[in-house]
Amino acid sequence: AGVQPILGVDLTVRDPEGDGVVSLIAETGDGYANLCRLVSLAHVTGGRTEPVLDARFLESHADGLIVMLGGLDSVLGRLVQDAEWARAQALVQRYCGWFGSSQVFLELQQHLAYGDTARTKRLRELAERCGVETVATNEPWYHCRERSRLHDVLTAIRLNRSLSEARESLKVNRQYWLKSPREMADLFHRHPDAAANTLAIAERCSGFILPDYLAGRYAYPDCPVPPGYDAHSWLHRLCEESAARRYGRVDRKVRERLDQEFDLIGRHGLAGFFLVYHRIVELARECMLELGYGHLETPLEWLPPGRGRGSSVSMLVGYLIGLSHVDPVEYGLALDRFLSSETAVLPDIDLDFPRNIRERLILRVIEEWGWDHAALAGMIPTYKARGIVRDLGRALGLPPDEVVALARSLETDSPAELPPRPLCWPGVTGPAGGTCWPCHSSWPAFPGDWPSTPAGCWFRQLPSPT
Repeated sequence: AGVQPILGVDLTVRDPEGDGVVSLIAETGDGYANLCRLVSLAHVTGGRTEPVLDARFLESHADGLIVMLGGLDSVLGRLVQDAEWARAQALVQRYCGWFGSSQVFLELQQHLAYGDTARTKRLRELAERCGVETVATNEPWYHCRERSRLHDVLTAIRLNRSLSEARESLKVNRQYWLKSPREMADLFHRHPDAAANTLAIAERCSGFILPDYLAGRYAYPDCPVPPGYDAHSWLHRLCEESAARRYGRVDRKVRERLDQEFDLIGRHGLAGFFLVYHRIVELARECMLELGYGHLETPLEWLPPGRGRGSSVSMLVGYLIGLSHVDPVEYGLALDRFLSSETAVLPDIDLDFPRNIRERLILRVIEEWGWDHAALAGMIPTYKARGIVRDLGRALGLPPDEVVALARSLETDSPAELPPRPLCWPGVTGPAGGTCWPCHSSWPAFPGDWPSTPAGCWFRQLPSPT
């Protein structure tokens, strides 16, 4: 589409002056790596639901980053608003010491709200005092003005309040949409240099292309192997020993299947990939034994703690190292659905573990590889029809029993089947029945709550990301 993505994040930073938002943009690959590390540190040190980054981490992760200060929810914005010039100047100089003056910009924002013009004037004066430049920025919370009402509703839902209860947390007007270059130029016609710096920053970031940076950087985590072995030969020995226990002897049929699979594993360099899964299964078995399930004398492949599913059960190697309880030789399962000589992407192995060991296993995996080499991946479910009705009804402050009745009256959970606006159902009495429900056509693409269980884990040889 010809759109150049610029990667950045707004982080809440804990500074001696207080907590406030700081905007960081990745100018280079090193900047992107530092950006991701700072986000991780904010979650590790600040908390899962409200991550806050300690400012002491900024100096050691400043390379390749552009920093913007002075936004609406920033510490600098509050200091300037209160005319605390000495403290504001000290804060800017501290960031210049960490990042360099050429990397620090003060944000000028204009949403036609009370105080915007005065704050812009003061930030211009501060920038001149500190020898840094300004940049015109917007704070878009929706892509077009018409979605302002939807944003208000989603904010109320996030806070678990009605719109009237969440009033102080809502935007003061409808000016927070993604404005065009012409609209921004008109707003900042008195500050053309600040508007021009938006393009200057984009041009500085144009040399960083994320797919190019990530290409070839993934490496499977090391799995320790005994002296005299590499990953391929050690995996081969594990399978030979397991096959002898499983079948009593390795007949021609099993031998041919193993030879075929190891030829493909060697061709695609997947020995380390399977050893990582094998180690996870070993850790799961340790967790089960600690909880009193199973016996140490029972071979891993006889009672695997997890259950593989999908096409991965067609691998005899997976069956022999505890990734599956299905014997692909006995059932004649075709291998090419999972792995073939033409395979160009990493094969997919899904493992399900019992609910009572999952949390213990997750912690054990993090201990094994380290938090900077392993992480959880979460699912983001989108809204269904009944969820739209329940959350929207709560935001509108409608009686809970009426909202429940509306949700139950739906014959489908597909958002596409919701009645056209206004969203009213005949036969439902009370306030909910006659209410026009706004914005419902926009909801299906929005994420709902995070699920109670993670979708999976990923692992890296190098600290993530590098």
